[in-house]
Amino acid sequence: MPPEPTARIVTVKGRVQGVSYRAWARRHAEAHGLVGWVRNEPDGSVSALVQGPPDAVEAMIDAMRSGPPAARVDRLTALPGAVTEATGFEITG
Repeated sequence: MPPEPTARIVTVKGRVQGVSYRAWARRHAEAHGLVGWVRNEPDGSVSALVQGPPDAVEAMIDAMRSGPPAARVDRLTALPGAVTEATGFEITG
């Protein structure tokens, strides 16, 4: 039986807007069977809801610590989130 899905709310700060971070996150999440969303925030950070098998969620969070080549991640926080009915991984803002 597959593990119960888990969800994490991730906030990434640094040079993460204008460097294709959201598109990178979407491609990475979809490649690993994750669902949720990613968006730019007014303060220059990027937020995401990452949901799926616990191991895949943790691997995504680890990858988000670096992001795409042009990004510079200064700080990443990941808090527990509520599992949703999401069926894909969307760029929402």
